[in-house]
Parts: sequence; C-alpha cells; structure tokens
Amino acid sequence: MTKPKVKPAPVPAVQSRSQAPTMADVAELAGVSPMTVSRVMNGDTNVREKTRNRVDAAVAALSYVPNQAARRLAGSRPIRVGFLYSNPSAGYLSEFLVGLLNQASPNNVQLVVEKCEADEHGVDQARRLIANGVDGIILPPPLCDVHNLIELIATSGTPAITVACGQPDPRVGGVSIDDYEAAHAMTCHLIALGHQRIGFVIGHPNQSASARRLAGFKAAIAEKNMQSAPELIVQGLFTYRSGLDAAESLLGLDQRPTAVFASNDDMAAAVVAIAHRLGLDVPGDLTVAGFDDTALATTIWPELTTVRQPITEMAEEAVQSLVRLIRAQRNGTPEAPEHVVTRHTLVRRQSDAAPRLRPSAKISGKAK
Repeated sequence: MTKPKVKPAPVPAVQSRSQAPTMADVAELAGVSPMTVSRVMNGDTNVREKTRNRVDAAVAALSYVPNQAARRLAGSRPIRVGFLYSNPSAGYLSEFLVGLLNQASPNNVQLVVEKCEADEHGVDQARRLIANGVDGIILPPPLCDVHNLIELIATSGTPAITVACGQPDPRVGGVSIDDYEAAHAMTCHLIALGHQRIGFVIGHPNQSASARRLAGFKAAIAEKNMQSAPELIVQGLFTYRSGLDAAESLLGLDQRPTAVFASNDDMAAAVVAIAHRLGLDVPGDLTVAGFDDTALATTIWPELTTVRQPITEMAEEAVQSLVRLIRAQRNGTPEAPEHVVTRHTLVRRQSDAAPRLRPSAKISGKAK
C-alpha cells in the first residue's frame, strides 16, 4: 500500500521575526551603546535629551518593538540582594534598614541580611553569598571601604552598590553625599557664628568619608584664616566611647575651643556629655555640631545642630540602583555602575550659638 504523501507544513509567519530589528540594531543606527538604548526604553531620566532623541528616531526608523514578554519574565523573577553590615551605630543601622525595606517589596527584592566584621570574615561572608546565588550586594560603612571585599565582588561580576563611601570604587555603584562640601559648609556656619577656635573630631581612619570630612573642615579654616593648631584636631572612631576620649582632650586644653565639630552624631553626643560633666553650658559656653542627623541628634539635650545625611533615602536609592543593574544584566544589556550623589542639609538646633563675649564658665574639674 502506497503511503500518502505528506504536504510540507507551511512556514509559520513567526519565522519572519528572525529578521526583526534588535536592540543592537537600534544602538548601531543611533550611534550609542545597547546599554543606552535600554536606559532610554526604560525611561531613565539621566540620559541627555539629544541622545534620547537619536534613540527615539532610530526606534521609529526601524519600527523596533521590545520583546515585552521577555522583559516581563526577567522583571518578574525575584531579586536576591545581600546586605552586609558591620557594627554601625544603632541609629544609623535602623535608618538604613528602613530604607532597604521601603524598596524591597515594590522591586520584588528578597533581602539576605548578614552581620560580619570588616576583615577577612566579611570577605568570606560575601564569597558565601555569591556562591549561594545572590543577584547583588549592598555595602554600607565600614564595609564599603574594605578593598579585599570590593575586589572579590568586582572580579566575580556581581552587581554591587556601596553607600556613604568617601571614595567609591568605580567598578561598583555608589550612593553618597559630598562629605567634603558638607563638612566645609558646617565649618563655615560655625565661623559665621563668630567662632575662631574650633575643635574637630575625626572619624574612623579606615573609612574614606572621614578623610573627606577632615579635608572639608581644614579647607574652611584655611579659607577664613581661622586659628589652626594640631591640638584642635583629635582622632575618633565614630563611636560614643571614642567621642568621650576626644572631648576630654579638647576640653582639657588650657585654651579650649569655643566650638567642637564631630564627624558623626555619636561622637558629638559624647562631647555634649563631657561638657555637661565639666559644668559647661551647651551652647552658652560651648557650641557642638555633629554629622548624620540620626535619631540620637534629637534625643539628647540640647538637640544637635548637625549635617543631615539622608540615610534612609540613600538606602532606598541603593536598592533602586542595584535593581537597575541586575535587570539590565538579566536583559543582556549590562550597564556601567554609577555614583549617585544625594543632597545633604545643614540642620540647626539648640546646640549652637555665637561665642559668649563675657568670660567663659569655669571648668569645675577634670572628667573622670
């Protein structure tokens, strides 16, 4: 029996899609990278208008239509983000976590939170997170300045964002304020109040933000021709305890400063405590200023004048930036990491005033 001939199946119409323009075609016509095309298609407002117009024109010329199904699929997959932290102040960590949680659910992010030390233990923790398949990592201070940790993450190709790093590594993304300008502005404010002899408490020497804040302070002192003396600058560690030691050194000087600017609120609060112990009125006898504007700034008396570093907002931006990097990588159009600089604010409260014209209050005795 002769087998019936089978008619060849018609070529499906979808086969013509192999000739459909791709994102690479749009990029070539527009004279930009596929990454830039992706940013324009995703509505990134940081793309210059001229570039956006070129991309839009290329899209129209080629009748390019993104593969929405693939984009939805890539966007629907949960994003696992590792958050490593190492002994920050309780107030700083609390505000940071609020920012992370605010953006986790809207961006389909699953947070993996790990505490570690700023040494090889942190490197081991990051290695384990990467091995377990996290899509990206967020690093607050002091981990953002651990070079071995950054090297591991960068060489692994894992997207990462550092937060509040004074000198972010260009291989990873960053979110920070301008620490130099912030410290410069606060110092100028104290000088404008009439203070000529200002003490400064440096942050931890291993954190790049500390050096930037010190540089801003020194620049303002030099520009305004204020008194500059080595004994007016003392080392701290961003801890309350180190602030107590620094305050004892500054307020124990024969010619003590009329104002003290500490590199974070914890140390500034310690300066206020030592001033009270010595019988000095704040701000009558001593102006005190901090940095960060954590919850502590408004829970002590008097409330602190400080530089507001928008910690919660910075953490939110870190999640958003990391999600953009991860989704671009999933879409096959990896983006170069960016450094986002957020706005700082000088917040005046009750701990600053012009120096008294009358003699200063007498110190009742050395602090124990």
